Amino acid sequence: MSLFKRLLNPNYKKKSDEKAKEAQKAEHSSYYPEQKLPIDEKFTYNFKSNGGKFIYCENWEEILEAFDNIMLENDWYEKEVFCINEKLCNRFQGFNLSFGRKTEASFFLSGCESLVANNGSILLSSNQIKEKKLKELPQNVIIFATASQIVDTISEGLRIIKNNSSGYIPSNITTIQDFETEKEKDFMSYGSSTKNLYLLLLEDL
Repeated sequence: MSLFKRLLNPNYKKKSDEKAKEAQKAEHSSYYPEQKLPIDEKFTYNFKSNGGKFIYCENWEEILEAFDNIMLENDWYEKEVFCINEKLCNRFQGFNLSFGRKTEASFFLSGCESLVANNGSILLSSNQIKEKKLKELPQNVIIFATASQIVDTISEGLRIIKNNSSGYIPSNITTIQDFETEKEKDFMSYGSSTKNLYLLLLEDL
């Protein structure tokens, strides 16, 4: 069974959420036996806890269908899109969108460097956002990623960036982690850039 198919099973999801809560409790007790979630479950749990909208797809047809549903849900047809990735622009042609680099666009469409399991964040670099700061990007974000991009920690994600850089390490490396636009801010999240984020995740394992 593929990594995420089992997560779509309601009974499995219930057990997975219970395991995740138990694992969190274990972090606060030295007497509690350590429990480790599989990396895909950990990412899914933490990403959703952060307020992200997770859409798992088994093939490209499902990706396009999910993208179409997002366009309909938000009335984003015939709107401007901030996207610097030419491959993504070509792949999502046919939705009457205007692709460009205006940060006032309706949404930001992008790939990412990694999906970080231990905090449910999206790791980006100048490869995706050039030298823009998160607060300069559109409020709405659609990230396209694959299951093989899930890593356990930010350090692992940074190591992959370095290994893939061929001597050139991209600048402006950052993460998006706060996806709950309506929640009340506390001092830990004060100053962070909250985004309304959809993740289109393609199974490639």
